[in-house]
Amino acid sequence: MKTGMLWFDNDVKTDLATKIARAADYYLRKYGQKPSICFVHPTMLNGGSSREMGIEVRPNRQVLPNHLWMGLQDSIQAAI
Repeated sequence: MKTGMLWFDNDVKTDLATKIARAADYYLRKYGQKPSICFVHPTMLNGGSSREMGIEVRPNRQVLPNHLWMGLQDSIQAAI
């Protein structure tokens, strides 16, 4: 992903899946398409990566805690 949307959500009462759903809904309304990938700080995942609502969720230490960086996965990156 070369560009994406950065979303901040520090609501401690909300789980990661709900945060991703909120951000993905906003992304869809703003850009007219559903995001396919979301990067989060590793502390937000219970190890490894996951899939929420058809969106691949991957850890990335460059993303700050409580932030979601989402967008469309590059076709080259998808093949890796």
